[in-house]
Amino acid sequence: MERRERADAARNRQAILRAAEDLLRRHPPEQVSVERVAAAAGVGKGTVFHRFGSRAGLMVELMSERARELEQAVTDGPPPLGPGAEPEERLVAFLACVAELGARNGNLMAAHEHAMATRKGAAEQPRESHPIYTFWHRHVSGLIAEGRPDVDAEEIAHMLLGTLHMEPIAGQLRAGGHERLAASFEVLVRGLIRGG
Repeated sequence: MERRERADAARNRQAILRAAEDLLRRHPPEQVSVERVAAAAGVGKGTVFHRFGSRAGLMVELMSERARELEQAVTDGPPPLGPGAEPEERLVAFLACVAELGARNGNLMAAHEHAMATRKGAAEQPRESHPIYTFWHRHVSGLIAEGRPDVDAEEIAHMLLGTLHMEPIAGQLRAGGHERLAASFEVLVRGLIRGG
């Protein structure tokens, strides 16, 4: 019986996450309430609260799941995103994927940002301490350091990733456009790595 309950809980979790993601694709974040997600997932509102704690918790978990997929591709996937390619190629591929993730999930990223900003203790926890950002920054700075050991890789990584949160780029991503940002990231990365 216990195994059945766990399987049901896992199915509910996936249904809730899929419903939230689908709603965020079609509606602004402020219109995606726990009640609306629960109805779309076919579960009670209490199930969403029990599983995720709050709307903010749901948004953080959904964004974390999308980021884990990218992390998996970076650590175990094929090159150029995964291991086996030159640092320059891996960095271009990673930043293109981050731009695409932002465009595909623009409303989710906006909801995630809001959730992070309004969570209890948010003032003591800057964006840079979030596990998603920590992984992305470590990966980007590591590739920069490998390709250009003579530059401040950590600072440049903050600068590159910080552009995702700046207007008008964030607005461009929310509107679903990522090709221009990916192309600009590529120009910057190739100039940086080859400039040495």
